[in-house]
Amino acid sequence: MSGAHPRLAIITGADSGMGKATAELLATEGFDVGLTFHTDESGAEDTRAGIERRGGRCFVTRQDLKSPDTGDVIDELAGQLGGVGVLVNNAGTGHSDMALDLSYDRWREVLATDLDGPFLCAQRAARLMVKAGDGGRIINVTSVHEHLPRLGAVAYCTAKAGLGMLTKVLSLELAEHGVLVTSVAPGEIATPMTGKDESEAFGVSRPGNPVGRPGHVNEVASVIAFLASPRSSYVTGTSITVDGGLSNMAAHGHDMADSGWRQV
Repeated sequence: MSGAHPRLAIITGADSGMGKATAELLATEGFDVGLTFHTDESGAEDTRAGIERRGGRCFVTRQDLKSPDTGDVIDELAGQLGGVGVLVNNAGTGHSDMALDLSYDRWREVLATDLDGPFLCAQRAARLMVKAGDGGRIINVTSVHEHLPRLGAVAYCTAKAGLGMLTKVLSLELAEHGVLVTSVAPGEIATPMTGKDESEAFGVSRPGNPVGRPGHVNEVASVIAFLASPRSSYVTGTSITVDGGLSNMAAHGHDMADSGWRQV
C-alpha cells in the first residue's frame, strides 16, 4: 500500500450542480475524471468540456442507479481512466410526499437511487482500489437529512441516513487497505434539484439559517476536494456537514408563531 492514490476520479451525477462543480474543481487539481449522468447528456458534455479546458481527460457514460448492474459503470470508467483513486457518490433523487401518501413504488425508487446504487458503486470502486493496492477515497454525498428528519421526505431521509451508516461501516472495513470513506452532508444548496440557479446562493434570504442564505455548489465541492486529496489522510468514517449552521437551529423552533410547518 503506497498511500498515494492516483488522481483518477469517478463522479456520479456530474451533469449539473454539486457533481459538475466537483468534477471541474478536481480537474483543476490535476485529476482525470470519469462522470455519469442519468438523463441530461448535454449537461454531462458541458462538464466534459469544462474538465478538458482545465487540462484533464474526461470520460462520460449514462448510469441508472436503480439498475442492479449499475456497478458495471464503475468498471467501465475505471478501465477508460486506467484505474480509480476517488469515487464521489453524488447522484441522487428526492421526493415531497407525506409517509401516509407515499407509494411503495416511489419508496423503492428513492431507496434504490439514493442507497442501493451508491452501495453498488462503492463496492465496485473499493474492489478496484484494494486490488490496485494504492489506497483511495470514497466520498458519499448525503444531506443534512443524513442526521435530521424532514417533513414529507421519509424515503429520502431514510436513504441518506442509511448512506451515512454505510460510510461508517465501509470506513472500518477498508481502512487497512488505505481506502478512506467519508460523507459530505449539504444543507440547502442552490442547484437544479432545489429549483435554484447557482447565482441565487448569494441573493436569496434565509433568515432561519445562521449564514442567512443557501449554499453555493463550490462551497460543497471544496470540501469534497479536500477529502479527495492527501490533505485528508487521517480523516475517515465521519460526516462533514456543509449547511451554514442550519442543523444547529433545532432548539429555536419552540417559539414559532404558528404550526404552518406541518404542511409540505
